[in-house]
Amino acid sequence: MSSLTLTKGNNLSLTKADPGLERALVGLGWDPRTTSGDPFDLDASALLLGADGKVRSQDDFIFYNQLAAKDNSVVHQGDNRTGQGDGDDEQILIDFSLLPADVDRVVIVVSIDQADVRHQNFGQVRDAYCRVVNQDTDAEVVRYDLSEDAAAETSMIFAEVYRNRGEWKFRAIGQGYASGLYGIATDFGVVLD
Repeated sequence: MSSLTLTKGNNLSLTKADPGLERALVGLGWDPRTTSGDPFDLDASALLLGADGKVRSQDDFIFYNQLAAKDNSVVHQGDNRTGQGDGDDEQILIDFSLLPADVDRVVIVVSIDQADVRHQNFGQVRDAYCRVVNQDTDAEVVRYDLSEDAAAETSMIFAEVYRNRGEWKFRAIGQGYASGLYGIATDFGVVLD
């Protein structure tokens, strides 16, 4: 099986592309700018959404301070604070067999920590991507390379995995937010202090 590469707005049935897919590793990667200045710290997050497009509770916001859903259906694999090195910079594991029936979507977000203070944005990030790998076979199922100009944005919805008529699908989104992770999280119903 060969991996498919999507462009913004495209989707793929994960269920059809890899019928044995039960545990999906969502790998996220990027390269920090090579200019001088403060180092970049990009953070991956996941939001578990119900049919209303909102989190069911605060427990549905998976990020560096809450690495797993209560049922372990979605588990963040840890924070990479530099973006250095080859391969995925951060990973989020989604176990479809454990996802509750009332979770319709898992939205994958990447944000720049302290972006406003450090005067950083996605226009300064290169080679950003999101991919889905079958955790059990290590085969890459789909990949989305973000190539847009996101000069003012400090956070971005990279992609989502969603339920559709009994199938799990992947959608390449690439939607930036100038309001940071706070803006995205509150749009999806997370209450932040």
